[in-house]
Amino acid sequence: ADRQHGPYFVVVAMASQLKNALQNNRAALYATGAAVGAAAASATTVTFMSESVLHPPSYPWRHRGWFASFDHGALRRGFQVYREVCATCHSLEFIRWRELAGVTHTKEEVAALAKECMVMDGPDKEGEMFERPAKPYDKMPSPYENDQQGAAANGGALPPDLSVMVGARHEGHDYVFALLTGYMDKPAGKEMMETLNYNPYFPGGGIAMPPPLQDDGVEYPDGTPATISQQARDVVQFLHWSSEPELEDRKKTAMLYMTSIFFMILGSGYHKRWKWSSVKTRKIAYVKS
Repeated sequence: ADRQHGPYFVVVAMASQLKNALQNNRAALYATGAAVGAAAASATTVTFMSESVLHPPSYPWRHRGWFASFDHGALRRGFQVYREVCATCHSLEFIRWRELAGVTHTKEEVAALAKECMVMDGPDKEGEMFERPAKPYDKMPSPYENDQQGAAANGGALPPDLSVMVGARHEGHDYVFALLTGYMDKPAGKEMMETLNYNPYFPGGGIAMPPPLQDDGVEYPDGTPATISQQARDVVQFLHWSSEPELEDRKKTAMLYMTSIFFMILGSGYHKRWKWSSVKTRKIAYVKS
């Protein structure tokens, strides 16, 4: 009797009324929900640049194995490609001349290459800045004095620094190689600015950089045919080295540590068996007194 006049009765009555209203207007609610869903779907449709990019294939790189090292002949050729082709627009900000010694050139060759470049130094005793030939401890020269000059010379697009380009991209070896060799005519119906070049491996497909490599674009002193793919392969390996100059030393150190740990584990296992052998093999007997 109390439920018919208390809060419980009020709640039950409101729920019954709401149920009847929903049943009577079910068709209208379905139509309204469909319209709202369609409007939301059309309003939230987003096209990402990554949806129109072709993922590069996986290429075999001999230096990527645990026990593999760089092909130093390829590194030397790759530096030549960078210097004669890439260095006109791109810098290697984090690499100094002396780091090339023993990797791509001898110390004497590195010193001679550095002298060919002029760097700004100073101030001198009179407080003036002056130019001098670069020395092995100097950084690689940048093609532009500042970012603003680089952007102005390239239509507003600043060419990125290549020091860590391979390490900064997902599967950087494959990406850079595919990018350098993947230029082609844009497909029919592809909307793109006239000043851009079509490359399916670049996000969006349109890249401001024109095809940088040409067959026989450089002349290798060792007689290697300078095809586009060969130049791309060599410069990719050089750019990987520039992103990880310590890679080979790190592998050697890791091998030394792993070998040491292996013998330490063997020694620890032998010592454990010897130390506990008397305990595990002893026999305890109880004698009645």
